Amino acid sequence: MEDKMLERLTKCPLCKSGLFLNYQEIKDFAVSQKSFILCNCTNCGLKFTNPRPKQDTIAPYYDFPEYFSHDDKAKNLTQLAYQKVRKYNISQKLKYLTSLKPRKGNYLDFGCGTAELLAHAHTRGWKVTGIEPNEKARKLANSKISGKVYESINELPKGSSFDIITLYHVLEHVHLLRKTVKKLIKHLKSSGYILIAVPNPESHDAIKYGEHWAGWDVPRHLYHFNLQAIENFAEIFDLQLKEILPMTFDSYYVSLLSEGYANPKQSIVKKYWKAILSGKKSNKEAAKAAGNYSSNLFVFKKK
Repeated sequence: MEDKMLERLTKCPLCKSGLFLNYQEIKDFAVSQKSFILCNCTNCGLKFTNPRPKQDTIAPYYDFPEYFSHDDKAKNLTQLAYQKVRKYNISQKLKYLTSLKPRKGNYLDFGCGTAELLAHAHTRGWKVTGIEPNEKARKLANSKISGKVYESINELPKGSSFDIITLYHVLEHVHLLRKTVKKLIKHLKSSGYILIAVPNPESHDAIKYGEHWAGWDVPRHLYHFNLQAIENFAEIFDLQLKEILPMTFDSYYVSLLSEGYANPKQSIVKKYWKAILSGKKSNKEAAKAAGNYSSNLFVFKKK
């Protein structure tokens, strides 16, 4: 029964090489408590879950209270903190987008959740479009920017092209990795930018927490990109890596979840305190070299 729910990959989902080895077994602490195997591609450096739930069987793994990019309401302290940070992050993201395209233009957010960022961008003069497969989040999104959020990339109006496309913590969830990226690039103007934020399996907090690191987030996270995998990603899709930016808040949030997984019985005060110290240390270590943060934002242009 279980096997019908899973698919086994025979090639690396990024470079199509068959040169990959089992790397580590990681438990899904958030939902199912089941363990999943991560493979490491010796050709391109990508780590990926294998076997993994199929596209049509993965939904139950997203069904838990901590998964709040699909929700607007804060139900506890962690969610409240998450949403405060999200508000600040939105203004920072928009500042950066405007620095890339001061005259603004067409903006696509792939995996836009409840469209907080798009709604904000819209009020600042951007022409916005979103893609969000989750029905609940999409309904909320469309109530903010009426009818501009689609379920899939295939529903985008024919011939639509964008100055900026963003994927904030989305690429690691996409089953059809190569197909999706190719389609997105087709919708990117020749002078456009594609921004991709992903967790970093070689960050200080990833190494510190090991199998308890929340950034693994199996099986929802299908892939893990280190710098080598990102450079190969750019090569494969004919992109130019222009800049690597830190996502400094992620280390605190990921450390908080990781603390809960590693020591579920500790008090909430201790958990928060240890997460703050861990997040701070992770960012301090990361400052020594580009691309070393808990999560990084990679800025690409077409070659």
